[in-house]
Amino acid sequence: MRIPTLWRRLGLTIAVGSALAACGKSNPEATKPKAEHSAAHAEHPQAAESKLSLSEAEQAQVNAIAADLHKHIAILASDEFEGRAPATKGEELTVNYLAEQFKALGLKPGAVDAQGKPSWFQQVPIVEMHIETTPLTFEGEGIEQQLQPIEDMVAFTQRQTDASALENSELVFVGYGIVAPENNWNDYAGLDMKGKTAVILVNDPGYATKDKALFNGNAMTYYGRWSYKFEEAARQGADGAIIIHETGAAGYPWEVVSGSWSGAQVSLEAENKNADRVAVEAWMTNQAASELFRSAGLDLKKEMDAAKTQGFKPKALDVTASIQLKNSLQKSNSRNVVAKLPGRKHPDEVVVYTAHWDHLGINKNAESEDRIFNGAVDNATGTAGLLAMAAEAVKLDRPERSLLFVAVTAEESGLLGSKYYAERPVAPLEKTVAGINFDAMNVLGPARDITVIGYGSSELEQLLETAAKGQGRYLAPEEHPERGYFYRSDHFSLAKKGVPMLYFDSGTDNFEHGREWAQAKGDEYVSQHYHKPGDEYDPSWNLKGSAMDLQLGLKLGLRLANSRDWPNWYEGNEFRAIRDASIESRK
Repeated sequence: MRIPTLWRRLGLTIAVGSALAACGKSNPEATKPKAEHSAAHAEHPQAAESKLSLSEAEQAQVNAIAADLHKHIAILASDEFEGRAPATKGEELTVNYLAEQFKALGLKPGAVDAQGKPSWFQQVPIVEMHIETTPLTFEGEGIEQQLQPIEDMVAFTQRQTDASALENSELVFVGYGIVAPENNWNDYAGLDMKGKTAVILVNDPGYATKDKALFNGNAMTYYGRWSYKFEEAARQGADGAIIIHETGAAGYPWEVVSGSWSGAQVSLEAENKNADRVAVEAWMTNQAASELFRSAGLDLKKEMDAAKTQGFKPKALDVTASIQLKNSLQKSNSRNVVAKLPGRKHPDEVVVYTAHWDHLGINKNAESEDRIFNGAVDNATGTAGLLAMAAEAVKLDRPERSLLFVAVTAEESGLLGSKYYAERPVAPLEKTVAGINFDAMNVLGPARDITVIGYGSSELEQLLETAAKGQGRYLAPEEHPERGYFYRSDHFSLAKKGVPMLYFDSGTDNFEHGREWAQAKGDEYVSQHYHKPGDEYDPSWNLKGSAMDLQLGLKLGLRLANSRDWPNWYEGNEFRAIRDASIESRK
């Protein structure tokens, strides 16, 4: 549930050898990019004079990749594939298509089956839940408010049972719902949440105050993510958790929430059936929350202001919540598709490329007559990109280390496929050199700038910057770090395990049409297509920009695969210690 890389920035509001020599050996002295690089994209000193710079061979490669992208996206995003939802006919068509294409290219199966034999598929046990919900009712002295599904709220559960409910559960406003000892912050201090439901703000106090000394300032931390808030409410023993939606703080409009959570929900099969999660996880609109607080004699805006200050005290609303959820469960196996180009010297060491193949499938609650969420940009583009890169890789000399192409399932359900892979990797994580993720790629043509999500994280950025200059392009940080996009795609699952991961995409400085034109196109995508049935393939798309991004990704991966280097996170990064701990196991 995140705005795709290029579109989130638009619509809301190759010579790498020397770089590797400088930064690719887990250099403990490596430092983050200089602060001035965080200036606005339009002010970048290279923007005005930047010119597209590709050799004849590179241009031919870009054309070949773009042609492959058109071919594969047209198929993956067709109505026949029914929106590629996990555990559906769409999945069957998708994973078989990917396996057939990888096999035709000459790659090898990268996973193993239950008998230990090579397989294109890593089985991912999932539970699909179709959830029917009553209205969410708030009651108190002189208060009775009913929130209607989709329009006012969405409610769901992670518990893999036939039914789940809140019965007169006391509502407590817990501010941002964060427990962060390192920041001396505890929104649940002194609370016993048994029998209670937490009402929670999205994002974190750093975003709210823009105070650089508080959390990570304007840039969202993991504490700001909706997934953390539901998890923390469960750790606190709450019955339920309701997040108040705000477009700015969340980074997406209400329609994204309602569209993402109103259809069938998928989770990884859990031995304890997720009994440790709260009974009901929900979102409500800001308007509904304002009415609730007003009925309780409170002003939502004033309470939000209080919640962003040190020493905030949670507040009971003297209102109870009730809702009934009826679940229809179906267990099945979804699949990650794993293809390998074996290395000729160090086949046990891998450079991994990831992209999620899934989208939202068919949703009967869609407002339009078209109920197929085709997911052409999100993420048939990245999935097709894996095939296009593999097609180019097999034309070259086989690298010393292996290349692993992993098309993961259930990203739209909370990064489930990549989470499962990270917990059960087909190649040991300590032998995983690095990874590059592709999600929702550029369809507007080449751009001068390249956006790095989570800019300032790892040494891989230095390699990318050098390679980008070879194309006549420049690196730039994301424009909205407060929206926490680093935590919203599949690279994060591996990053949490210490693997240096790079997530980048074309920026907004379009070579041919300029920034203003690209902004308008981005506005159109977010308002009309993102997580909607309108995200469909258009044969008029200019995919050469995506092709250039994939070309960079392939070059970086091959350069790493033909070296003995182990790139690392920068000093001070939250994942650096995990990576450092794996050094001994590689010796």
